[in-house]
Order: sequence, then C-alpha cells, then structure tokens
Amino acid sequence: MAIKMLAIDLDGTLLTDSKTILPGTYKALQEAKAAGIKIVLTSGRPLSGIKGYAEELGLSGSEEYAILFNGAVVQNLDGRVLISHDLDFGDFNTLLHMQRLSDVNLDFETPDRFYTLDKRISIRLQIDGAETKNQLWIQDRSDFKKDFTFAKAVYQCDDPDQVDRLWNRLPDWFFQSYAVVRSWPEVVEVGSLAASKGYAVSELASRLGLSNSEVMIFGDQGNDRSMFEILDFKRVAMGNAIDEIKDLADYVTDTNERDGIAKALRKLVL
Repeated sequence: MAIKMLAIDLDGTLLTDSKTILPGTYKALQEAKAAGIKIVLTSGRPLSGIKGYAEELGLSGSEEYAILFNGAVVQNLDGRVLISHDLDFGDFNTLLHMQRLSDVNLDFETPDRFYTLDKRISIRLQIDGAETKNQLWIQDRSDFKKDFTFAKAVYQCDDPDQVDRLWNRLPDWFFQSYAVVRSWPEVVEVGSLAASKGYAVSELASRLGLSNSEVMIFGDQGNDRSMFEILDFKRVAMGNAIDEIKDLADYVTDTNERDGIAKALRKLVL
C-alpha cells in the first residue's frame, strides 16, 4: 500500500547534529509533499520548538499537524490541541520525590513554558529551553497549585552517570505507572501511560482517514521506540540510531548527517 503520511522525529533524525535540515533531505521532503504525502513532525519538544523547522519545510496552518511532548499532545500548526494526555498535581509530587534518588534537574513541561524548582540549572536544561524556544520559570513549591497540569516531565543532567544512578534506582512500579524513556544518555522523559509517539501517530492517521500501513516513521532514540513497536507502520531507523531502534526497524537508512531520510524516501517511496 502506498505511503501517505511521514512521521519524522527531529533531533538526530530530521536535523543534523548542528540542528539544520540538509538540502538533500529538504528536497526529498518537498517532492513527498508535492506527491500529496502528509508530513508530521514528531518530537519530545513543544510546538514552539518545532515551528521554525515546520515553516522551513513549508508546513503551516490548520491542516498541518505536529506530535509533541512524545505524544502527550497533538496540535495543528495553528496551535489548536487535538489530543492531550496530561499529568496532574499528584504526579508532580511523585516526580519530585523520585528526583531525590540522584543529583539531576527536573522540569515540568507545558505548551506555554517549562517549570523547575531547581536553583542550579544544568547546561543541558539551559540548552533544552533555548532549543525549544520555551520560557523556563524557576518557582518555589508553594507556587504550584493543586490544579497544575503538565504534558511531560524531564530529568536531566550534564553528567550521564547521575542519570544512570536515577535510572537504576527508579522502582518497578514507576515504570508501570508512567511512560518512561531514556531519550539520551543525559535525559529521562516521563509522561502519561496514555501518551506515546506511536499511539499519537496512529490516532492522528486514523483521524485523517489513513491506515497504519500507509504511515512511514523515522527515528533514532528511545523516545521513538513506541513508533517502532507498531508493526503496521513502515519503520525506518536512522544509521545513527541506537541498536534497539535498528533491531525493530524494517529498514535502516544512512545517518542524519548524510541525508538518511532522503535516501530512504528515494529507495522506498518516491
């Protein structure tokens, strides 16, 4: 069956390590658009962090979509929320308690801004805020009210050993209660069990009248795994992907630094 939708991760997939879209990848995606294939950026970022890249690809308006916060939120590019799986004040307290297991930063991410209680901010968290073009607010615990909700929480640290320490100490019940992914060596992301990139891509495809077999997905890291676990998708791993993603893929293309998306599209779609 012909591919009618591309769900594409950003960091390490669409983007080079210097956060640019290569000319060859841009050209192939423009050809896919001209052929009527829907392009959906699929990221752990908020809308503010993907909108510039969407506009670079010529994607805008109410009929174009993005999957955000690892699937916790689906919005059109005008900002209207189609799907949302939030965490609440009880989850906020649980996540704060788990932070004590290691010396890591913790931030709570909403479509409007990121919040943290930490006064010492890692370089990694500062970069995360800058790359996503989202404000980072440092608040006291008393500033958070019982009606506070958020899309995703992130533990991160400049020292991967501290993230290892956290990861290895998290109890089994935590993994059974939340969608927990190690998206980078320095980052652990936590969302609702109902939220995943895979579920969100499938649900958006259904809303657009498409079957899973008409969807091709591209990814490279642990937060992309849920997309690779849906067997009906055509699953393409980047050449720079971690081994568990490559093992689940139908096809492994070249790296994000060598037009991996373009090469896969020209071999399999265009």
